[in-house]
Amino acid sequence: MIAKSKFCVLALTVAMAMTSLSGCRKKKYENPIGKDTQQPDKVLFDKAVGDIERGRYEVARLTLNTLINTYDTSEFLAKAKLAIADSWMRESGSHGLAQAEAEYKDFILFYPTMEESAEAQEKVCTIHLRQMEKPDRDNKHAYRAEEECRQLLVQWPNSKFAPRVQQLLRSIQEVEAEGEMRAARFYFQKGSNPAAANRLQGIADQFPLYSAADEALYLLGGSYDKMGMRFKPQSVKSYQRLVKDYPLSSFVDPAKKRLKEMEAEVPEADPVAVARMKYEQENKTKSGMMHDVWSIFSKAPDMTMSAKSGTPSMASARPSIPVSVPVPAGAIGGVSDVGGTVLTGPSALDANPDARQSVQNQAAAAKEEAAKTEAAGPLNTDAQQKALPSNRQPVAPVKGKKVKTPKPPKSGGK
Repeated sequence: MIAKSKFCVLALTVAMAMTSLSGCRKKKYENPIGKDTQQPDKVLFDKAVGDIERGRYEVARLTLNTLINTYDTSEFLAKAKLAIADSWMRESGSHGLAQAEAEYKDFILFYPTMEESAEAQEKVCTIHLRQMEKPDRDNKHAYRAEEECRQLLVQWPNSKFAPRVQQLLRSIQEVEAEGEMRAARFYFQKGSNPAAANRLQGIADQFPLYSAADEALYLLGGSYDKMGMRFKPQSVKSYQRLVKDYPLSSFVDPAKKRLKEMEAEVPEADPVAVARMKYEQENKTKSGMMHDVWSIFSKAPDMTMSAKSGTPSMASARPSIPVSVPVPAGAIGGVSDVGGTVLTGPSALDANPDARQSVQNQAAAAKEEAAKTEAAGPLNTDAQQKALPSNRQPVAPVKGKKVKTPKPPKSGGK
């Protein structure tokens, strides 16, 4: 009897655990339509929302597609299309996220003026953010996330999603800058100063909100120092920028000392930069011990050091050429972009003959000459002798064999 009661208690505990687990799986989906009506399109939409909450994504998409194809004038049409994209995003996985991005882009194309378009663009940014990897790995999703976040801030600057996307953009650029910084440190320690300076200059110009931008400027000045006296102006400029824009940094005192050694001006600290750095120190995200432990096993990047204020860079990174590479005469700077100009008047293509036409004419002339030679017949012996080149060398005799010298032709009278 006691054993039976224990078995009943155990069965009841397992049943309660199963019920709680099933309840956890039912993640609430925010229904954008609050009206309680019995219209058939509303009934289909509510059924699809219930299926999405219970993880039946394929059934939900079939129901939503039925709504779209059957009631093409329904007021729930846009909501149904957005719900299909949400179902793919909840399903997750590489295939699900790719399908979700395509559906969100399709929604933005069909309904660009709706408020939900900004939400769809924000979710596209989140899709690539979820697939980002650590700074020393593939960064294609980081670049895609940065592009999508910029697109929202440009197209919907007054949206309620703009502040969150702006913070996402700061975090994304923190990861990108960290990847560049690791490569720059490697070149700096190796002694490849031009390569290190090129990377560090890109970090300082493109990612001023990066948590280690002060270190990048200090190493940049050191790289220029090691490259010789002709790079002294670049070194001075790097140290001065560090002292002015990052006044609370631990690298400020060594930078000031180096400026005094080079007999350069030591600038005053910018008050705006002081206030910004104080705000960052006060609002710094504190990570616990477990976060540091689990981050070793996670492929996701650590974004706790990203800035909490300031305007992120809205320009794409441009590949640059190291300063040690000589710039061609007439070039504006060390940027490896290919430019072009619009021709308004006659050009060399109009004035000069077509090179292809001249090649065709030469080929036709050679063919015609070959045809004439073939029609004239074979040359006689005297003509062949005359046709031989004058600088032709005689054949050397082979040992053990006598070489017969050809006799000269007889005269015509004998």
